[in-house]
Amino acid sequence: MKNKKRIKNRRFFFLISFLFLTSFLSIKTLKKVDAQDIRISGSELFSQNDVIKNSSLNFPIRLIFVETNLLEKELKQNLSLKNVSINRELFPFGLKVHINPRTPIAYGERILNDEKILGFIDKDGIFMNKQNVDEKSLNKLTIKVFGWKEKFKKILSEIFIAIDNYELAIVKITFSSDGFLTVEEKDLNTIFLGFKPNLINNQFQKINYLKNEFKKNSFSKKIDNIDLTNPDKPKIKVFKP
Repeated sequence: MKNKKRIKNRRFFFLISFLFLTSFLSIKTLKKVDAQDIRISGSELFSQNDVIKNSSLNFPIRLIFVETNLLEKELKQNLSLKNVSINRELFPFGLKVHINPRTPIAYGERILNDEKILGFIDKDGIFMNKQNVDEKSLNKLTIKVFGWKEKFKKILSEIFIAIDNYELAIVKITFSSDGFLTVEEKDLNTIFLGFKPNLINNQFQKINYLKNEFKKNSFSKKIDNIDLTNPDKPKIKVFKP
């Protein structure tokens, strides 16, 4: 009898504990998340208010109603992040936000609603607003990109890869309003590449070849511009004496 009573008492104790814990957790998940409940790691550049300002969620918001996937997508887009992960946590209570920022490799300029916006570009061709970039990472930037648009991301990424592969000294990349691409190389000066992004790899192979050839006789000092819109038939214009 005593053993049965003990078993009943244990069951009753566990039941009460389970109900208490369930109630406690339910209360926690219904508690509202505010700025002070957001913990950020991975970058010191962004604050709790940046998370709130760049979200369509209405803070304060109950923890259980925080759509983490939506919030991740919005922060990644609005803050130009490489990646972001968000977890709801009960202990300690709040949102854990881990940020993986992008690293700029070029200065950038874009036109939005007839307004010139200055920022930076990363290796994937993504444009970043100035306020979303750590100034400590700007010391070695030598490339400037003008006329950035969303549709130029892929071609920019290919250009940056080619620059690394061929060790070219590209200092300026310019897209005209209609998309005509021009680059400027330290030794070869202005190079016209045109409207066909599918030719970019062939064009940069030709740039590398010409640079190596001209180095042998210092001919590059005489070059005004090179037309590589048709990389199979390059046109070279030299300075007139």
